[in-house]
Amino acid sequence: MVQKRKIPERKCVVTNEMKPKKDLIRVVRNKEGEVFVDPTGKKNGRGAYLSRDLDVILKAEKSNVLNRTLNAEVDASIYEELKQLINGNDHEK
Repeated sequence: MVQKRKIPERKCVVTNEMKPKKDLIRVVRNKEGEVFVDPTGKKNGRGAYLSRDLDVILKAEKSNVLNRTLNAEVDASIYEELKQLINGNDHEK
């Protein structure tokens, strides 16, 4: 019997649902306090995950949940980049 590899799951900071990592977008704050979108999910730093869903991104923007989670000022450009990412590959809807 082949053992099925465990799919790494992460929690969306807006919906608090556990989802496979590939269904989420990672936003990272590094040691220098810079915040950026991490499409590869491999950069070092404090990561927060958001569902690949425009509503979720908009909620995150309104509620400043990323500022709290990452303990940093999240620039509006980050949200823009997230929206671009979602609009760019809208393969789920």
